[in-house]
Amino acid sequence: MPGPILHVGATVMCAHGGQATPTAPVGRVMVSGQMVATIAAPYAVAGCGLTGAPSGPCATGQWVVGATRVFALGQALAIQSGVSVCAPTGSPMSPVAAQARVLAT
Repeated sequence: MPGPILHVGATVMCAHGGQATPTAPVGRVMVSGQMVATIAAPYAVAGCGLTGAPSGPCATGQWVVGATRVFALGQALAIQSGVSVCAPTGSPMSPVAAQARVLAT
């Protein structure tokens, strides 16, 4: 399913309201003047609101499914319609806002 490509400036949150940012964006490919994110590198999650759970709050997130036809440095791009999971909770990340000009399949 096509979706907008995620970049460093995209707003991505864990299911509990924590802000997720890519740890290793690709600087050779830019979208809206910002580096793109691939599914290869994890996202760092800060400010997760989950408290009291035995596993703890979300610390990292990883895209499991991204673009199938568009790659940067041999890695699939992270897209807004992709599938992700946070560790250690197993909850998904949600892209709230992303650039809308460039779509990837």
